[in-house]
Amino acid sequence: MEEYEKLGIETSDDAMSLLEFTHLGEGEVAYIKPLAKDEAYRLFPALEEIEDDSPLYSLHAADGTPLMLTDSRAEALADALDNDLEPLSVH
Repeated sequence: MEEYEKLGIETSDDAMSLLEFTHLGEGEVAYIKPLAKDEAYRLFPALEEIEDDSPLYSLHAADGTPLMLTDSRAEALADALDNDLEPLSVH
């Protein structure tokens, strides 16, 4: 894989390309991640003021794109399943 060689990474003949790796899990998996308020404001710029200290959870596409924010892990899980995505947790 030429793109890996440019980065100085040794590979085998059956290694996936960077492009293939970038799209791994696309449309198939989603990640549920607990968030601090400051991270929630950074990932969701349109977010209005959060008044309490409820826990926050975000659902992300396989490529890291934030999809939703909620104060319930169960709601994030349900949203992933409703969209036919395999939910995974990030700690």
